[in-house]
Amino acid sequence: MQRLTAKRTVHNVSLSLSRRCISSCTSQTYVDAAYDIVKKAGGLFIADEVQSGFARTGDFWGFEAHNVVPDIVTMAKGIGNGFPLGAVVTTPEIAGVLTRRCYFNTFGGNAVAATAGLAVLDVIEKDNLQENASMVGSYLKGRLSQLKEKHEIIGDVRGRGLMLGVELVSDRKLKTPATAETLHIMNQMKELGVLVGKGGHFGNVFRITPPLCFTKEDADYLVETMDYSMSRM
Repeated sequence: MQRLTAKRTVHNVSLSLSRRCISSCTSQTYVDAAYDIVKKAGGLFIADEVQSGFARTGDFWGFEAHNVVPDIVTMAKGIGNGFPLGAVVTTPEIAGVLTRRCYFNTFGGNAVAATAGLAVLDVIEKDNLQENASMVGSYLKGRLSQLKEKHEIIGDVRGRGLMLGVELVSDRKLKTPATAETLHIMNQMKELGVLVGKGGHFGNVFRITPPLCFTKEDADYLVETMDYSMSRM
């Protein structure tokens, strides 16, 4: 990153902390170093909170765990709980740039979308969903970590709150991606009524992002289903 910023003007340097890094990056040193390099070069820090925002990680914003202050925050998905809604928050200085450009949005700021967004905020607060994401997420991560001790195919369990990743490998020492096995187990779990996503560069990481109202009983069923599916491999 230092070599990259050395070749760029201050107007072209930015650091985007993606939702995946926000939720799973455990190295505070890495985030701090990347942030400092970009800021010293005059760049901007952009936090992508499309998935990690709105209490999913146990903090209201994913970036809060990294002790950094974004210049721009992008958000969607959770902001509307299924309603098509997105938003960008930034500083007055950066927002002022738009006054020197022609920007047009047919449905921007419409009352129906705003009402849906306000309703989501009310439910998060009234139902204590941030606290639930932290509590149930920690419980689920613990159960998944226990499952790792039983199944060699689980190479890593990571994430925060209700945004977790389970990496599957065919060799723990070599960290060989178990891509085919991941798909097989995912389909087995689907047949048992549990839906998980998959991601990662090799498609070998379960992406577990359940609703914020997820309970410990739900978490137990998810882990039991994963355990059963892996045991049948």
